[in-house]
Amino acid sequence: MATATYIQKGDNIDYTATKAIVYMEVVPLASRIGVALEEIAKSETGTVTLTGVFELPAAASLAIAVGDAVYWDSTNSVINKTATDNIPAGIAVSAKASAGTTVRVRIG
Repeated sequence: MATATYIQKGDNIDYTATKAIVYMEVVPLASRIGVALEEIAKSETGTVTLTGVFELPAAASLAIAVGDAVYWDSTNSVINKTATDNIPAGIAVSAKASAGTTVRVRIG
């Protein structure tokens, strides 16, 4: 039988930066996003959270409804609703009208 060893709750992780990261910057990971909880110098390790609700920049001319699955577009640094070539970000917890520029997202 396989067993596990508890390490931590997992809301926050240690992340080694491949570039300098500023406080509250979106950090694209392989299959989700995190948000930096501190400045992290290139090649240094810092804390990135994987949970919580954050107000994030959103694609222009895009309406988003509460509960929509949303994705991080790393090329344009915005939230959108297109899964293809983007990283899952979480779900929208506020509506965004087409004219809006931000949306609140529960990441994870």
